[in-house]
Amino acid sequence: MKKLLITGGAGFIGANFVHYWANEYPEDRLVVLDALTYAGNRNNLAPVEQHEGFRFVSGDILDTALVETLLREESIDTIVHFAAESHVDRSISGPDAFIETNIIGTHSLLKAARQVWITEGRCPVQHRFHHVSTDEVFGSLTPEDPAFTEQTAYAPNSPYSASKAASDFFVRAYHHTYGLNVTTSNCSNNYGPYHFPEKLIPLVILNILHGQSLPIYGDGKNIRDWLYVSDHAYGIDLTLKKGRVGETYNIGGCNEWTNIDIVQLICQLMDTRFAHDDILRRRFPKSPAAGGVASNSLISYVADRAGHDFRYAIDTATANEELGYQPKVSFEQGINLTLDWYLSNEQWWRSVMDGTYQQWIEQQYKVA
Repeated sequence: MKKLLITGGAGFIGANFVHYWANEYPEDRLVVLDALTYAGNRNNLAPVEQHEGFRFVSGDILDTALVETLLREESIDTIVHFAAESHVDRSISGPDAFIETNIIGTHSLLKAARQVWITEGRCPVQHRFHHVSTDEVFGSLTPEDPAFTEQTAYAPNSPYSASKAASDFFVRAYHHTYGLNVTTSNCSNNYGPYHFPEKLIPLVILNILHGQSLPIYGDGKNIRDWLYVSDHAYGIDLTLKKGRVGETYNIGGCNEWTNIDIVQLICQLMDTRFAHDDILRRRFPKSPAAGGVASNSLISYVADRAGHDFRYAIDTATANEELGYQPKVSFEQGINLTLDWYLSNEQWWRSVMDGTYQQWIEQQYKVA
C-alpha cells in the first residue's frame, strides 16, 4: 500500500492522475494538496471524493510547515508534484507568480521531504519524490531537428519554461546533494477532460459552441506534440514503479500537429456532431455549425506570442526501453473523447468560465 501526497491534484493533469490512481490502486492512500487558485477546481475531484483512501487539503506548497505535517501524520512515502503555474501567456504578463510557485514552491516541498524523510528518518519504506515537468524547458526545434531526448541541453525561452527548468535543477540537486530519491518526467502538451479553457483545445471547443473567434497566433504553423492526459498518468505510474532514482524520463504522445491543423480538425469534428444532433443545435444556437456554417469560419489570426517557440517534439525511446511506456490512447480516440466530454459536461466548464476569465481572454487575444 502506497501513501501519496499529490500536489496540484485539483488541476487538470493532477486531477486526472488522482482519478487514474484511485481506479488502478483503490487500496492506496491519496492526499491531495491544492491552493485552489484560478485553474484549480475542487469539482475536478468529484469522481473520487467518496474514495475511502482520499483526503483533500486546501493549502499552499509554499507552506513548508504544512507539508511537513502532512508527511508525518499521513506517513507519506511518495510525493507526486504537479502544482505549478503553467500558462505561457500568463507568465509573459506576470512572471512573479511563476517564480514563487514553480521555483520557491518546489524548493519548499524539497525542504519538507528532506526534513521528514531524511533528517527525521520517518519514511517507513523507500521514499520517492516525483517531479512533473515539461518539454518546454528544452527550448524550440526547427522542422528538421531531431526530437528532444533526456540529454538535450536546457534552453528555456519563456518565464514559464525558465521557472520549470529551475525547479528541475533543484530536484536534481536535492538528489545529488542530500540523497533524496527523486525522478522527473518531462511531458508534451496534454489534452483531455478537465482541461482549463485558456489552453488551445478547450478554448477552440468552447468558442465554437459560443460562436466566438478562434484566435490563432501568427501563421498557425507552430508545432506541438499532443499527449492524452491518462497516458501521462500511466507514464508517471511506470516511472514510479520502474524508473531509476535520480533519472529523468520524457513522456510524449509521438503525435505532432501544427496549431492551425489541430484547430481545423476540431472544427471538422464539431461540424459533424452538429450536423447529426438536433439537440446539440438547439443547445448552442450561437455556434455557426448550428446553422450549417463551417466552424472554421470563426478562425482569426492574432499577433504572435512574444518568444513563441516553433516546435516541440519528444523522443520517448528511454521511457519505451526502460519503463515499457507506449501511449495507449490514439489521437483519434483521444480528441473524440475530449470533444464528447466537453459536450457532456457543460455545467463544469460554465462554472470555471467566470467574468474574470472571460475578461482575460478578451484582453489576451486581440485580433491583429
